Amino acid sequence: MSGAPQVVAVVGPTATGKSDLGLALAEHLGGEVINADAMQLYRGMDIGTAKLALAERRGVPHHQLDVLDVAEDASVASYQRHARADLAAVLARGRRPVVVGGSGLYVRALLDRLTFPPADEAVRAALEGRAREHGPGLLHDELRAADPAAADRIERANTRRIVRALEVITLTGRPYSATLPEHVYEAPAVQLGLDCDRALLDGRIEQRVERMWERGLVAEVRALAGPGFDGLGRTAARAVGYAEGLAVLRGDMTEVEARAAVAAGTRRLARKQMGWFGRDPRVHWLDAQATDLVEQALDLVGRADRGMLPDPGGRRRTLGS
Repeated sequence: MSGAPQVVAVVGPTATGKSDLGLALAEHLGGEVINADAMQLYRGMDIGTAKLALAERRGVPHHQLDVLDVAEDASVASYQRHARADLAAVLARGRRPVVVGGSGLYVRALLDRLTFPPADEAVRAALEGRAREHGPGLLHDELRAADPAAADRIERANTRRIVRALEVITLTGRPYSATLPEHVYEAPAVQLGLDCDRALLDGRIEQRVERMWERGLVAEVRALAGPGFDGLGRTAARAVGYAEGLAVLRGDMTEVEARAAVAAGTRRLARKQMGWFGRDPRVHWLDAQATDLVEQALDLVGRADRGMLPDPGGRRRTLGS
């Protein structure tokens, strides 16, 4: 029927099984996967991102994987252009796009009506210099005076986002909050969120970190970073797992300390992701532990296609903020 969702998105925190569910849905629906995990865009960042190997994809085409060199900085605006082109091509082939990822802004950039305001390196550099000299708190106070709504949404210690907000205000003369995304789909879509009990998810994260070390995460970081350990760009070098791997290689951290730091960083990431997706009222939440998870997901997609999708309601989100 007209208006039936064409795009399926599998979202939620890390280590809940999004890649596996997305793959299963693509197989059942005649679909192709479009990645929305910012770190899986990078070639060679495989172990630390839990990227599905080619053999594990079971012949299902995957897009927006391995499209950036690790020295490049990721750009949401660039991702939006390329991922939307992939999505349009999938639809043109008569296939179902299945978006999979936990990078909230990347998901929104692909699915929602979202435009990116201008940028100016000189303005940004001046703001960053002031933040280094006076601390982010002063800039946050300035942001609150100029745009209280944006200040309420940006943590006082988040220098990067404070600087970006002030940069946009300086360049446009408009509140930064006016540029923030709304919950309006660019194309019909249905979002399926994977929810998991906090203790169970923490256990999954510990197991994932153990597997990363067994598979050779530090060796992967060494190969990507190169002889001087300076081959990773800003985005890649800050990624959970890769920052700690670099610290080990530089002698700033033991492997035991690094493993603990990666687990802790991944737990923080999971809380942040659930906070982001938990604020989106359009997400239909499913128990990641359910034995009939694929069947539940397919049922929701089928009902959406028939125009019979229920309101997501206020379903409990165990990691929600």
